[in-house]
Amino acid sequence: MPTDEHDASRTAPAPDRPATVRRTVPLVATPLLAAALLATAAGARDGAGPGTQPAAPATTLDWKPCPGTGLDPRQECATLAVPLDHRRPYGEQISLGVSRIRSERPEARRGTLLLIPEGPGGSGINRPSTHGKKLPQSVRDAYDLVGFDPRGLDRSTPASCGLAHEDLSYANIRPWPDADGSIDRAVATGRRVAEQCARNGGELLRSISTRNEARDIDRIRQALGERKLSAWGVSYGTYAGAVYAQMFPHRTDRWVLDSSNDPDPTRVGRGWTANFAIGVEDAFPDFAAWAADPANEHRFVDDPAEVRPLFLRLAERLDREPVPWPGANPAVLNGDVLRQTLLSSLNAESRYPALAQLMRAARDGEPLPPAQTPPDEALQATFAVSAATICNDVSWPDDLAEYRRKVAESRRTHPLTAGMPEAPMVCAFWKDQPREKPVRITSDGPSNVLMIQNRRDAATPLAAGRKMRAAFGDRARMVVVDAAGHGSYTAVGNACGDRAVTDYLVHGERPAADLDCPAA
Repeated sequence: MPTDEHDASRTAPAPDRPATVRRTVPLVATPLLAAALLATAAGARDGAGPGTQPAAPATTLDWKPCPGTGLDPRQECATLAVPLDHRRPYGEQISLGVSRIRSERPEARRGTLLLIPEGPGGSGINRPSTHGKKLPQSVRDAYDLVGFDPRGLDRSTPASCGLAHEDLSYANIRPWPDADGSIDRAVATGRRVAEQCARNGGELLRSISTRNEARDIDRIRQALGERKLSAWGVSYGTYAGAVYAQMFPHRTDRWVLDSSNDPDPTRVGRGWTANFAIGVEDAFPDFAAWAADPANEHRFVDDPAEVRPLFLRLAERLDREPVPWPGANPAVLNGDVLRQTLLSSLNAESRYPALAQLMRAARDGEPLPPAQTPPDEALQATFAVSAATICNDVSWPDDLAEYRRKVAESRRTHPLTAGMPEAPMVCAFWKDQPREKPVRITSDGPSNVLMIQNRRDAATPLAAGRKMRAAFGDRARMVVVDAAGHGSYTAVGNACGDRAVTDYLVHGERPAADLDCPAA
């Protein structure tokens, strides 16, 4: 069956015949795979576009109760077989974990809302429970909420680079320069991790890309029996959603992209990393104001103007004199750990206290809090999928002299991030070249995209989100919320922004023009 994707940038060989099917671990159920092959032989076709590829239709999903604790008891889970290589739909199959919570008022149901997870490397299998409960009742009535784990993650066929313990730490694996600005350590880490991924990742790791996530999403759509999907993508999920909307435009219904980054096809993930320098500067004043607020029980300064120089002094001192932190990874509080904590803490006010506690402990010599370090095995797939997606989407430069120049410049202009956003990540040393060109987001397609973005976002700064808005042209409208944090819809309590998204999802009423929402 031809797919619906507008994907003329590649040509595929003729599909393998059913006799060539091989198995991977974990195995997908034989009846499901057989059903997929039989359905393919039937040659069903619906609205193929130019440059399409032969594809086996997805199977019917066999819903069962989800494992785990703390989930909405109505959440169901299933396993879906998809091709390891979508160019060879009859070949080796891998599994995707899919979940759903049905509409709470079937008579009001209008379709399926796919919850596309953040990342890359973020699990989405439990989002119908965790994010679904935050949605207004009218949205929960109008849609079945569907989540999934992208290929390589958790309930899907898992990927791993077999990384050592020290490389399963964002403070270590992110390319933080040395205290003197040298990138030698970042280069050594990037080369080591690239070698491990090439040695241990196998064909599954090489298959992970945003294009393939979009193809997997379309298999989910087919398995659900939906002609079109609505979606709510957050963070990296906005890029995956944008790529889907470009490849399968006539399969999109009401499309919400929450906290977008620059989709520049010449940089993709490299640009997202570079934008941390801008985003941290945008969001830091909100943390500083919080840290000096007399009504804040975690207050640790008298004046917001004190926070920035204090943070920089502490990070510099911790570079020289790390504080032991048993159970943490790394097992010290050093300057890079503090900087990485800043980067993650600026995503939500609920994370500010953790950063404040570390700064206060470093300043006053107080005991550090107990380390909250996930077990290594829980992080292997996350790190592997994150690296593979970013590195397989687009090739990175390997000119170390240019990296050194940009790091030095970034350290001068954006000292809070100390040059990390311009340093070489593992992708600069990745062993495989991207198999396909990155998708260019364009104005070609239905005008059915609603973007929402906080004005001060450390991870996806507004300036970067506006690049996504410009790429979509008249296909999109954008809601800008006067708030700080990463993630806007149902996340920051802004009635104006929440109402705009809800009205679109439930009633199809999208703002006639871009909208600015004042602070709550």
